[in-house]
Parts: sequence; C-alpha cells; structure tokens
Amino acid sequence: MAGNIYDKLSNPLALIVFLLTLLFPVLVGLLAMLRTKNQTDFFIGGRSINAFVVGLSAVSSGRSSWLVLGLSGMAYVSGTGAIWAIVGYIAVEAWQFVYLGKRLRKETQVMDSITLLDYFESRFKDKSGLLRIAGVIIIGVFITAYVAAQFNAGAKSLSTALDISLVLSLGISGMLIMVYMVLGGYVAVAYNDVVRAVIMLVGLIVLPVIGIIQIGGLGILNDMLHRLNPEYLDPFSLGAGVIIGFLGIGLGSPGQPHIVVRYMSVSDPARLKYSAIYGTFWNIVLGVGAICIGLVGRILVPDIGSLPDSDPEMIYLALSSEYFGPVLYGLLVGGVFAAILSTADSQLLVVASTFARDLYEKVLTTHKEIDEKKKLRLGRLALVASGVAALLLAYMAQDLVFWLVLFAWGGLGAAFGPALILSLFWKQTTRTGVLSGMIAGSLITISWRLWLKDATGVYELIPGFLGALLIIVAVSLLPRKNQEK
Repeated sequence: MAGNIYDKLSNPLALIVFLLTLLFPVLVGLLAMLRTKNQTDFFIGGRSINAFVVGLSAVSSGRSSWLVLGLSGMAYVSGTGAIWAIVGYIAVEAWQFVYLGKRLRKETQVMDSITLLDYFESRFKDKSGLLRIAGVIIIGVFITAYVAAQFNAGAKSLSTALDISLVLSLGISGMLIMVYMVLGGYVAVAYNDVVRAVIMLVGLIVLPVIGIIQIGGLGILNDMLHRLNPEYLDPFSLGAGVIIGFLGIGLGSPGQPHIVVRYMSVSDPARLKYSAIYGTFWNIVLGVGAICIGLVGRILVPDIGSLPDSDPEMIYLALSSEYFGPVLYGLLVGGVFAAILSTADSQLLVVASTFARDLYEKVLTTHKEIDEKKKLRLGRLALVASGVAALLLAYMAQDLVFWLVLFAWGGLGAAFGPALILSLFWKQTTRTGVLSGMIAGSLITISWRLWLKDATGVYELIPGFLGALLIIVAVSLLPRKNQEK
C-alpha cells in the first residue's frame, strides 16, 4: 500500500470511469444553459431551485475535500475525538436552513437582491456604497485565495492520477470548472453539487462497511482500537480547548457567501425546512462515514508510514484502492477530484458576482442602464477573469495562497456572519454597526491567528465572531442622529 495509490487507474475501465466523472459536469452545464437567461438565473438560479437540490448543494459546497480526505485523516490520527469537528457545523447549518435561510430568502426577494452585498446595501439603505465596497475587498481577498487553493489541491490530485505536469493539471482543472459555469452558472453548480454529494455518500458508506467486514465486525474493531490506545475511543480525550475550537467551526457557516446564497435560490422559502432535513441527514451520514473510515483505516493500515508521503489524509484513497474494483474506484477517485473543486466553483461564482454585480454594476457604473443580456454577458466575463486570476495566483504565489487560506473560513465567518444574523433578527442593527463589525471581524481574525493563536490555543474564528458581534451591537446602540437603521 506504500506504492502510488493511483496506480489502479492504469486499468482502462477505471480510467474511463474517472474521465467520465470529470467530464460529466460539462454536460450538466450544457443542460443548465437552457434555463439561464439573465443575471438572476446565472447567480442564484432564478430563485427556482427545489429544496432537495438546495440541501445537497449547500452540504457539498461547504464540505468537499475537507470532509472526504481531511476528516477521515483527522479520525485516523485522533480517533473518535474527530466527531467534534462535525457537531458544530451540523447544528448551525440545520438552524440556518430553517431560520436564517427562510428569512434571508424572503428579504432578498422583496429587495430584489441577488448577492449578499446587495442585501446589506438595501437593508440599510446605504447610499454611500461603503458596505458594498468593504464587502468587495473582503470577498475579493479571502475567496479568491480560497479558490486558488482549491485549484492547487485539485491539480495535484489530477497530476498524480494522470501522471501529467502540475501546470497542465491546473489548466485542465480551471477549464473544466469555467466551461460548465460559463454555460450554466448557478444552476450547473448546484446540480453538479448534488451529483458530487451522492458520490461522496456512496464512498463514505460503502467503504467503512467493507472495512468493518474485513476486520470481522464492530466488536472486533472496538477491541482492536482499545488495545491500540484506549483514548482513541474517548471523544473527550482531546481536551476542552480543542473541542471548543472544533465546535467553533460552525460559527463560520453563516458568513460564507457561497453557502448562504443557496438559501436565496430556493423556489419557496417555506420549503427550506425540507432542505434542512435533506442537508442535515447528508451532513450526519457523510461526517460519521468519514470518521469511520479513519477508525477502520487505523486498524487496516496501522503504520502511517505506509501511506503515501506518510499523510493520514490519504487513508480514504488507500482503502479505496485496496478494496474497490476498477469501476467504483475510478468513480470515487474522480469524485474526490470533483469534491475538491465543488467548493471552488461555488466560491468562484461568488467572486464573479462580487465583481460583475457589486463592483462594476453597483459602484463603477451606477449612472448607466445595463440590459439583462449585457448583465449576463458581464457575469460570464467576470467569471472567466476571476478564474484566470485564481489560476495565476495558484501557480505564482502558492505561499501567499496558503497564508490567506488560513484565515479564509474564519475571516469570512467573522466578517459576514454576525452582520447577517443581527441584520435579520435585530431591528436596531445599523449600517455603521454592520460596517464596523465587518472590518473588525476580519482584523480580529487575522490578528488572533498571527499573534494569539499559539499562545491561547483558541481558534481565531471564535474571538473574531464574538468581537464582531459585540462591536455591531455597541456601535448600533450609540446615539447617532444620522445613523440609518
């Protein structure tokens, strides 16, 4: 198993299935193009997406490779303590579907808002454009770097799988994404997310079952893990600080534009309760499946040095290579590549809408009338330009990308999460409060990561989120005569 885990793709059948998995999104894009007629269709699916697609798309775009590779690797190293990494976001996202999402969907339709920054500007009647400009900067920095990192991860897996150069892999990764997104926009992304979620579900259910059977049953697995290390089966062995940090991951979900836009796209806000059921079920099954893969892998591959590059995140692919036939293996390896890029396409669409809608249309050319065909064309051009910029960043500034991604989830979560929650549920929230909170959340997150994370052991999102929340409340309560609510 120490060899190349992708060698099995030399089997023609596995390779064909793998390539079909990569090309399938383009077909979805062609079909989605038939219902993409204007800017609203392109960025939020015309507010016509059904509850099932919204639920699975939100899960797929939010989890991707972190779940399949990262969480299984975490469980391989830490045992059942990895469960805390999924508890926080599952609980928060279930609440989001039912409460935050429903209210946001209603508000954005009334205000004719198709981006998160549209909503903020309309909600607070911000004629200065400061909310939108601050949001453009935050999204432009964090999400572009995030997309670049996803491109890097996808290119590395593709390069290894097909034995081609990293540069060529980057080009292929970017081309695959941009082709189907330019064709079908949000609709193509959402339906491709559903396919990816199903592929992930198959792998994360079937593989643990096969592993448990191979070991001899759950009882034997439990005994072997206990003999290996009793703390491996104790979810509280990680310590309070680590557990709180894992739970804090969930605080970032309300501030992720590529996730909350899913709620804006649903056909009927009342249907989001069904999205909550579908999405929460998928979140639980996928999370538990990934953890089970790590636990099973610890027994079947006890020596981490036998994994490629001694990387615990390779346990999913190592077990797939060992126990799956060529068809299923080709599908699942292609699914891993697709999962890596499922977050990238959702985030790339947010970047495109930020520059086409929020910056160009609403800031730079407010005095011009732009017809719907031109708006749609601008959206597609912005998508291509953003994709090319992310590819160049991925190739030329990998160290910078890595540095920025360290803050991306936390920075976005702290900048937009408290602002969105308070704007929807607290009538006294003001424009100045939200603007202050957005800036403070970003700066606290970055500062904490640089200077206080190692000393305190506290995940930077937690102080960033709480700090932004307090600042928004404090500033909103200030007695300013001209403060707009």
